[in-house]
Amino acid sequence: MVARTETLQARHLFDTTRARYAAEAGLNLAVFELRKSDPALRWVGDGGPYRFGYGEAEIEVRITDDSGKIDINAAASSGNTTRLISLFTARGVEQAQAEALADAVIDWVDPDDLRRPNGAEIDDYKAAGLSYGPKNGPFDTVSELQQVLGMTYALFEKLEPSLTIYSGRADPNAAYASLETLQAMYPEASLEELQLLIEQRQTMAPGDMAGAGLMTPDGSALMAGGGSLTYSVRSRATLPNGASTTLEATIRLGGVTAGGRPFVILRWRDGETS
Repeated sequence: MVARTETLQARHLFDTTRARYAAEAGLNLAVFELRKSDPALRWVGDGGPYRFGYGEAEIEVRITDDSGKIDINAAASSGNTTRLISLFTARGVEQAQAEALADAVIDWVDPDDLRRPNGAEIDDYKAAGLSYGPKNGPFDTVSELQQVLGMTYALFEKLEPSLTIYSGRADPNAAYASLETLQAMYPEASLEELQLLIEQRQTMAPGDMAGAGLMTPDGSALMAGGGSLTYSVRSRATLPNGASTTLEATIRLGGVTAGGRPFVILRWRDGETS
């Protein structure tokens, strides 16, 4: 029984290791495809799936241009709670709680100790029994949002895919935004309307969007131009026996800022393994 258990453990480790490196191959292929000079052939960072085989593994890669996400620092630094409130309510948060969270996020970032109407400063954190207070500076990681008073892990899990700290944009690019981000951008639009917009944009190359006359719910032309060089990549590799590994990384495509390398890793997370 001991020998059989050790054999199964070794087999599991071997399979998940193979799947992990296959997932890394998916990440590297994504970089290769994103660097193609022809826009018609280049992979698009709008969250749609790209599936292909690599050896015995089946790989699914999803890429999101970070310009299509809400930059939590830009949103907080503006002092305008509208975008944050819309983001929270789109994920099922009640209006009053969303307003309190939005003010608390801004109080976390702003350099002063003046409490916003529904926000939280050092005394509120102490009253909650916490050993820390607001950072009074920008978020260094999206995960840091979990430290904001009133934020729960369950809510953070829902919010994280829509957030970034790398775009610097006050307004996300709708051409690359996920459904959840679009809901925060256009709270008056119906779910069906936003889903249709995503389906339409995924049927065409980025350069064809303007010519096709695609419009956002507020009447603006949908433009794929102006994307960033920063992408969030999720690569999942599955072997024939069902073993799988998922990698999630935020990358910045290479050039002068990357020291001549094809890309640099800004964030890396080994996801679930099964």
